[in-house]
Amino acid sequence: MCREPDPEIPSDVVGRRIVETVESLVALWFSAVEDVRPRLPPRQIRALRAVRRRPALNVTALAEHLSIGLPAASRLCDRLEAAGLLRRCVQPDDRREVHLEVTVEGQGLLADVTERLAERLAVAFDDVPPMERARLEQVLRAFHEGGLPTAPEPDVDADAGPER
Repeated sequence: MCREPDPEIPSDVVGRRIVETVESLVALWFSAVEDVRPRLPPRQIRALRAVRRRPALNVTALAEHLSIGLPAASRLCDRLEAAGLLRRCVQPDDRREVHLEVTVEGQGLLADVTERLAERLAVAFDDVPPMERARLEQVLRAFHEGGLPTAPEPDVDADAGPER
């Protein structure tokens, strides 16, 4: 039986306790990403996910979303486009406006990552009682919907092209 958390524990202590769990979840995500081909750096996966969620996204908005510079975002899009995972769509009414779109291949790659991660999480949570899983899901959804603060990523060209 799980013990109820002590309400007197300061948030910073709770945060440190959660770090190990989050690191385990991140390791699961990385293992799912590493099994998918073409293998992409995490930033490129994040970029594809951002474009999928916001179909009218342009390179400037993507750079802001990823907290990287415009040149780095443009190079990232170049690599994803060369891999056939992303396409730039010039708008007919304003040829200066270019929206980004995830291709069918990119959609498939994202679906593959999601499926692999879901499988790993299912195995990881097999021994967790259903009530605890439901509480965990509620907490994580609330955390996600509350808007996650993100630290800016270094604006380095650390996401070389996809591996084949």
